[in-house]
Amino acid sequence: MELPPHLDEKFRELMGRYPVKRSALVPMMLYAQDHFGFLGDEILEEIATRLDLNKIEVEETLAYYSMLRRKPAGRYHIQVCTNISCMLRGGHELYAHVQKRLGIGHKEVSPSGTFSLEEVECIGACTGAPSLQVNYDFYENLDPDKVDALLEQLEQGKKPQPVPVTSGSLHERLPAETLVISKRFGIRDSRRMDVYLAHEGYQALEKALKQMTPDQIIEEVKKSNLRGRGGAGFPAGMKWSFVPKETNKPKYILANADESEPGTCKDRPLMEMDPHQLIEGIVIAGRAVSANQGYIYIRGEYRYLIDIMDQAIAEAYGRGYLGKDILSSGFDFELSTHTGAGAYECGEESALMESLEGKRGYPRIKPPFPAVVGLYHCPTVINNAETLSTVPAVIRMGGEAYANLGTPRNGGTRLYSISGHVNRPGIYELPLGFPLRRLIEEVAGGIRGGKKLKAVIPGGSSCPLLSAEEIDLPMDFDSLAKAGSMLGSGGTVIMDEDTCMVDVARRIMHFYAHESCGWCIPCREGTSWLRKMLDRFHEGEGRAEDIPLIDELAKNMLGRTFCPLGDAAALPTISIVQKWRNEFEDHLRGKCSYQAADALAAAP
Repeated sequence: MELPPHLDEKFRELMGRYPVKRSALVPMMLYAQDHFGFLGDEILEEIATRLDLNKIEVEETLAYYSMLRRKPAGRYHIQVCTNISCMLRGGHELYAHVQKRLGIGHKEVSPSGTFSLEEVECIGACTGAPSLQVNYDFYENLDPDKVDALLEQLEQGKKPQPVPVTSGSLHERLPAETLVISKRFGIRDSRRMDVYLAHEGYQALEKALKQMTPDQIIEEVKKSNLRGRGGAGFPAGMKWSFVPKETNKPKYILANADESEPGTCKDRPLMEMDPHQLIEGIVIAGRAVSANQGYIYIRGEYRYLIDIMDQAIAEAYGRGYLGKDILSSGFDFELSTHTGAGAYECGEESALMESLEGKRGYPRIKPPFPAVVGLYHCPTVINNAETLSTVPAVIRMGGEAYANLGTPRNGGTRLYSISGHVNRPGIYELPLGFPLRRLIEEVAGGIRGGKKLKAVIPGGSSCPLLSAEEIDLPMDFDSLAKAGSMLGSGGTVIMDEDTCMVDVARRIMHFYAHESCGWCIPCREGTSWLRKMLDRFHEGEGRAEDIPLIDELAKNMLGRTFCPLGDAAALPTISIVQKWRNEFEDHLRGKCSYQAADALAAAP
């Protein structure tokens, strides 16, 4: 097959990024889809030939990722998010409006071929809810009038200006905030190398390369009490120390930017407005464990960020901060981006490695752990993008000083994505241990409309929910664990008194049933059964015996799956049934304040 020159060049460049050619498979399919509109037999055969794969291997990988398609979409593919943060701000109503306006439904194409429509899971625009994407462009804080104006411009062949940065990441700084990794947000051209260098950029890397040994770097990160910002909260320095010092295998650093946890959108501004900070953190991590190759795995919905990161990486190579003999230190490090294609499961570290190797994102059985047997069966460090973006500050200011910004065992600051029924949704950098009540009332401006608080998801949709009576506690890993919940990814979703908690449980379970990879029977069957039961219950057809059965089914998923996705689906469900059982009982009597909204959402 003769490819257009730009696509042929891109394929060749992708195939040169990896020690194993198959790793280029998913990126090649996405770039081909961008050009042709879909993935037909001819292009799949061409990709298979170039990667020395058979077509079945290509097709079975394609089928796993939700963003890859075998049929043409419209010229403008409209993706409306209805996940939890968008749902709370009118996402279902917005989706119903778009359906009516375009006269098409889920995964349908307009007769003219101009539009196609899809109801999608979280797209990482939670603080700008309700939101949608047109192809890869984000549009946030929408209402029906704004959507109509957007569609009218598209019909005229015009491209409306997309959201330049994540909504709520640029705001007037609040006295409560402690700016460490977000302090360059809002500075003009903050993503450019010269601006980064003018604001302490690459000072930490120079210190790490010229004044510290690898062991000293690890010890400094241990002193900082920096814990993983992706959700698990595992100490970063300890994770690095697990990598074997003596090995004849190459070592890898992976930045996990597959930010797909509903309620969470902090990694977007970190890459969009401060990409060099992430690059610097990755190179320091490489020096600490003697790794010479890194990859930044970016979720498929964030495709525009790949261009930003690639440009920053090119700048870093051009100025000697990547490549051979960095800063004349004798240390070499190579770095590339890698795109996902729509799979929440790939945020789990072993599934991410499988995906980066060009396969379906199925989790691996542990042990062995990635520090010893990781990418390409080699020692690998995998950290969240926020964790690695924090490393330069730790090295620059010193581990102890950074640790003192937070609470014991919970060092420093973190970014909180605050969404839902608050007056001031946004992304705020606060010290670990900041009081949850102050976060809601002071930072987020309180509950909109003067209503009362009902529930809080403290750290993303996988966390057990807190009631209004449980918010007097510090926002750190240990305090929330003691309270029976988790800090998770820092995606804090606030719900007011009018929220139907049965609907919340239903929407959360829809997400996990959709994203389950299907490998584990308890997760595959459990999420499917729970989704059907919660749907039936919310539609007024539930039975009294369903209430304890929902709780029992969720508990039977806990600890019985290869990865945490089963637990992520079960934990919020258990907390909702236990704390808001009365609302399930109300549904048995036909009472639900959200039934009118649901009827509107279901309208064609």
